[in-house]
Amino acid sequence: MLIPETAAQVEARWPGWLAMLGVGGLMYALPSALTPGPDWLVLVLMAVLQAVTMVLHFRGRHRKAQRMSYVSLAVGTLAIVSSLGLLVSGIPSKRETPLELLSSATALWIANVLLFASWYWRLDAGGPYCRDLRESHTDGAFLFPQMTLDPALREEMGEGEWRPGFVDYLFLAFNTSTAFSPTDVPVLSRWAKGLMMLQSSVSLSALAILAARAVNIL
Repeated sequence: MLIPETAAQVEARWPGWLAMLGVGGLMYALPSALTPGPDWLVLVLMAVLQAVTMVLHFRGRHRKAQRMSYVSLAVGTLAIVSSLGLLVSGIPSKRETPLELLSSATALWIANVLLFASWYWRLDAGGPYCRDLRESHTDGAFLFPQMTLDPALREEMGEGEWRPGFVDYLFLAFNTSTAFSPTDVPVLSRWAKGLMMLQSSVSLSALAILAARAVNIL
């Protein structure tokens, strides 16, 4: 049975869709030598995949929309890892100018945060659509602080029907890329731990490039 989403549910999807377009835009901004394929390839793929995902959601085809979102995330992940590899391999030959090196590493770091926030948002507890079907969020791959509160206290605080939104996962991804740990959100599942290790590796590589360049300038 096809169940079209309500206006509120559709509105809650926009941050995730915009984040993926942001990843495509950041990849487009990279120098041509650091882009896998034509400069516009990743941005166009992201735009098309997100448009298809939105249409499928509007029509109530949530399973197909979910699969399409996974394809988009996989494309973004491959693009970022490929660009980072090209950036690292080009450092000895000094193919990029200092400004290009710094701006590219920064763009990849930001894209990494947006991409993995989208991964967590899409995968945790079945994804946003499945989370919306439950009265409240009590089980998932991440243990948010709200989940540890006494039910009566949650009701008193007005958080009885609390569910994590995209910003919660963005905060988690940002912490992972800066502190290399989930800070206040423990990780419970193996797939989440694997993704966080990959995110930390990409972030560490980008920050190492920035640090190396800073030392070289000094």
